[in-house]
Amino acid sequence: MRIGFDAKRAFMNRSGLGNYSRSLLTMLSEYYPENKYLLYHNLRKSELYEPVFGQRIMPPRHLFSHAFPSAWRSYYIKNDIKLDSLDLYHGLSNELPFGIRKSGVKTAVTIHDLIFKRYPELYKKADRFIYDIKFSHACRVADMVFATSEATKQDIIEFYKIPEAKIKVTYQTCDALYRKRIVDAERSAIRMMYKVSKDFILTVGTIEERKNMLVILKALQIGKLDIELVIVGRATPYLEQLKEYIAQHKMESQVKVLHNVDSYDLPGLYQTAKAFLYPSLYEGFGIPILEALYSGAPVITSTGSCFRETGGDAARYCDPRSPEELAFLIQQVISDSELRNTMISEGKNQAAKFDSDLIIKRIMELYQEIIS
Repeated sequence: MRIGFDAKRAFMNRSGLGNYSRSLLTMLSEYYPENKYLLYHNLRKSELYEPVFGQRIMPPRHLFSHAFPSAWRSYYIKNDIKLDSLDLYHGLSNELPFGIRKSGVKTAVTIHDLIFKRYPELYKKADRFIYDIKFSHACRVADMVFATSEATKQDIIEFYKIPEAKIKVTYQTCDALYRKRIVDAERSAIRMMYKVSKDFILTVGTIEERKNMLVILKALQIGKLDIELVIVGRATPYLEQLKEYIAQHKMESQVKVLHNVDSYDLPGLYQTAKAFLYPSLYEGFGIPILEALYSGAPVITSTGSCFRETGGDAARYCDPRSPEELAFLIQQVISDSELRNTMISEGKNQAAKFDSDLIIKRIMELYQEIIS
């Protein structure tokens, strides 16, 4: 098969959509090297992703498209797709080019979440307008829609009235780095490098309102919990709310915020933490939960959304709006070694449901279904 991809996120995004794109492209070449994979992107090089065997970067053919890459990606790329004789084109990040049907190529699109529809107050009006046009168009014209969870599938049905039979749930996996166990000496090195305590709890994700990290600070205060909190993520203006709360409650020595953690060190932080907290309000899949499960970190996360799909029976759940519930679970998990060991063991079983061989086999079966 000759399969084309909207590869912008693989080359441009360090987290989220970028991780999904890089993981999928790598697995396809590893498990199905007989196919040709054409990666449509306007840049020839990127430090985030290097094409592997069977993959080829496909930049715009014409000077106009080079000068206006967004227009090429959204509109004119369909001309290149037709010339390249693809069997299938996969939009990896919620979009398909307008007019793609004129190319005669079969299409799939991955919809990661519809959070902008579920929580519109978290997005600018202009952004919501653009997302709505792009997402709804992609869902309508695609031959098949991949949803990253059952929760996302139900959102697609609810908000865009797409027939259920057209939507297939395709879960994600995470980088193989999270499967590798570190030794005690490496744990000590991680603590020294990032200046974290022997005992700490961890949360990972963009530091934004939806990730709801303020509730962790409130839980530490309410529960009078004497343990360090390490926050890893890219800053947004929401960080100022956290800093204000930390200053008001004199928590400077209890909270550490890290912005530039090397991707090779992050699995070590997961494995060193007493527990991983993810009190997000809403997600499409919740990849940090899976990273924590693979790393052997006990997981405390939210009720609702997709969280139980990812965490299964291994995680513990609370109302993300309730710092009291979260404080209770943190205290329970960090003080009970037997419970932690049970959660870690159950976490390995849950993580196995998302192993790469299962995930990529599912994707390839759906590709073949689309083109048959």
